[in-house]
Amino acid sequence: MNAHLPVRCTAFDDDRIVASGPTPDVAVTVRGLVDTDDPRSVLVFDDATGFQFDLDLRGSSEEVRARAEALLPLAEEEGAEARDPAPRRGPGRPKLGVVSREVTLLPRHWAWLSAQRGGASAALRRLVEHARRDHTGAERVRKSQDAAYRFMSAMLGDHPGFVEATRALFAGDPERFDTESASWPTDPRTYARGLVTYALETPAMPADGQ
Repeated sequence: MNAHLPVRCTAFDDDRIVASGPTPDVAVTVRGLVDTDDPRSVLVFDDATGFQFDLDLRGSSEEVRARAEALLPLAEEEGAEARDPAPRRGPGRPKLGVVSREVTLLPRHWAWLSAQRGGASAALRRLVEHARRDHTGAERVRKSQDAAYRFMSAMLGDHPGFVEATRALFAGDPERFDTESASWPTDPRTYARGLVTYALETPAMPADGQ
């Protein structure tokens, strides 16, 4: 079983979205579908990463919901800002949201930092902000590409245009991606296009219920 379940997900019955939204709600809906006299294979995907995962559908709807809610990540695990302790605000300290923590460096590193404009702390802040600007955008593009590729491989790998659409995805070519995916079933195509939104810098096309 998963250590954690995603906060939001989407479930597909063949090529049709049957549930999309908070994972506990989706779990209850899927449980109702597979509990009928017409067994069906429902695939569930993490809306953030494109990973396919399994839901524990044993027991009543209440048990399924409770189990899913217990496996959701804690609020403080969802972002770095939530994990940071509250800023110390003692007398005479500027209220800038500054967090004091230990940093271990070699003597030559401290010497270089101390010689920079504003001293070591200011230099470290500038270095961090510069690195964030350089890498955050590229990282978001990579994650968007990876999420879309995971979903497309699982749901659309046998459909015409998959190979060329994948090439367009990693080449950052939205027009070509739209052209190659035009023949795909509506719900998987719309969901895939939603996942590639950031990578291709195209208008968002969310799946139903998102």
